[in-house]
Amino acid sequence: MKKLLALATLAVIGGTLGFVVSGCGSESAVSLGTAGGQTGSTTATTEPTGSVPTSVSLEVWFLDGEQLVRQTRSHESTPLVATAAMKALLAGPSPAEVAAGIGTSLPAGTKLLGISIKKGVATVDLTSQYQSGGGSLSMKARLAQVVYTLTQFPTVRAVLFHLDGEPVNVFSGEGIVLDHPVGRADYEDLLPVIAVDKPAEGDRVTSPVRVSGSANVFEANVTVEVLDANGRVVGNTFTTATCGTGCRGAYAVPVAFKVDRQQPGTIVVHDDDAAGTGTPPHQVRVTVVLVP
Repeated sequence: MKKLLALATLAVIGGTLGFVVSGCGSESAVSLGTAGGQTGSTTATTEPTGSVPTSVSLEVWFLDGEQLVRQTRSHESTPLVATAAMKALLAGPSPAEVAAGIGTSLPAGTKLLGISIKKGVATVDLTSQYQSGGGSLSMKARLAQVVYTLTQFPTVRAVLFHLDGEPVNVFSGEGIVLDHPVGRADYEDLLPVIAVDKPAEGDRVTSPVRVSGSANVFEANVTVEVLDANGRVVGNTFTTATCGTGCRGAYAVPVAFKVDRQQPGTIVVHDDDAAGTGTPPHQVRVTVVLVP
């Protein structure tokens, strides 16, 4: 009898421990839950975009002239990362970014009403100010800014638009058809000739650093260099995009580098100097932190 009682007690303790361990494990994969402060929207507000670390680095996409450009924002830990990214986008460029020529096509006063994410499609609900003013290029650019900002998350491949809680079939007086989800490929003509997706601005990188993005360059040739704090080349390699000379292709390549201490560095991605001018016609520079 004593043995049976002991076994029963152990079973209860084991079950309790199992429950505690399971509960702790769930903390590392936080559900994105329901967005707060978004009442009155007909859009569902769950956004399952993944786990949430202590702090998050978010992409927001603005404009440099007529081209899309990625900026980053640091945000405190939140289960609503898509909401945080959209609010940062709607807040617009920082004063320093404005001074550097960064702008936005999103009209002032546009507010976020809700976001839902289901089967790879994010439905974003904005106030009707979003479609006010501007011509066809401005309308296309503001759609692209939202699409690129939301598709940074691995669970979002396309975006469906609502305005004031109602689905959008035709956007603005420009007659842009939006009765279907749209993705990055729909707006890639607004990207610069060379775009770098990873690493992001300010990332800490170790060797080899994986550099990826897209490009539409002569013969698809892409060169990647790693510069140290003094501007010296401490690593370089060459690759080809999946398409080039008139079409945009993806590229991804590891680049080995060597530094003896942690320091600021720069990732430079450029095409060939086919014209022999001594300077590549297109290049992108991403500031990072090099870690030995």
